[in-house]
Amino acid sequence: MKRVAVLLAEGFEEIEALTVVDIMRRAKVNCDMVSLEKLSVIGAHNIEVKCDKVISDNIKEYDLIVMPGGMPGSVNLKNSEKVINAVKYFNENNKLMGVICAAPIVLAAADVISGRNVTSYPEIKEELKGCNYKEDEVVVDGNIITSRGPATAMSFSYKLLEVLGYDNYKEISKAMLYKLY
Repeated sequence: MKRVAVLLAEGFEEIEALTVVDIMRRAKVNCDMVSLEKLSVIGAHNIEVKCDKVISDNIKEYDLIVMPGGMPGSVNLKNSEKVINAVKYFNENNKLMGVICAAPIVLAAADVISGRNVTSYPEIKEELKGCNYKEDEVVVDGNIITSRGPATAMSFSYKLLEVLGYDNYKEISKAMLYKLY
């Protein structure tokens, strides 16, 4: 079974983080919420979340790391040496990374987006130097999957399931009435 770690820093965007966790767990994927410092983390909209783990070197054992956006969550991820080291490791080993909203600034800080197709929250576009910026809802470029923001969290989550090799994303999206209208 694949393992997914959703990295939560103080000020994370709750919709982006918890949508991924919810959909992964509906798909029966082993998905852990991993904080940077302590088990309890407060999101950008003052929602407190109890994480499963605190980041450690074991992060390298996951098949996919997911970084939600939000402010100052994205900056806190970017400023974490453990997160930057994990991003570099995942990139060097062609392991999957899902990054949404403002969190692609972490990829830029780790210097892994040069020449890559990437999307993000529009306001941080200028911080993503050297990439091929796209305005699609979800962009997949090899091991890097990026998305725009809160409104694209479901599309992003289903794409992560698909890239992980889980065909049940179609059944789950239908059961959740995704894109009903």
